[in-house]
Amino acid sequence: MKYLIAALLVLAGTCSFVSAQEPYTSDQAEYSIDLPSSQWRVIAERDGSHEHAEFINGERLEGYLQIRKEVVEAGTTPADLARRDMEQKLRFLPGFVEGKEESFRGRLSGVTVSYEFIKTAKPMMGRIYYVQADSRTIYALRFTGSRDKLARIRNQTDLIARSFKLK
Repeated sequence: MKYLIAALLVLAGTCSFVSAQEPYTSDQAEYSIDLPSSQWRVIAERDGSHEHAEFINGERLEGYLQIRKEVVEAGTTPADLARRDMEQKLRFLPGFVEGKEESFRGRLSGVTVSYEFIKTAKPMMGRIYYVQADSRTIYALRFTGSRDKLARIRNQTDLIARSFKLK
């Protein structure tokens, strides 16, 4: 019996370690986020050659994230920017299928849109969180990955977007 209890304690400790959040911040970034696990890692930071940070969840098909700062006209809402991106960029992706737009609440509020597309003959999914920083600044957290894998980590993409905060 005591061996069973010891084994359960070790297992419980391992599970909480695996799901520990990893904070990300950088001197070049104006924000910080919490990454759900050590599987998520930065592959490009904002610097002279990169205008945005990029992250992957193990590999690109498991989950890829770009964070972009969008400077917009005063009065532009996250929903306005989402519709503009849908009309001017996303709908031209091969096999594009528009998903729904939903309101989103985290440390910063906004909207999220999802969509599907085809890349190298593979069914892919995209999910973008548009969060309003101020009247002229909206951040876009752009997640892509294989359709099945990105759908399975929706709780992780939500966690990352909810943790987004300005420094």
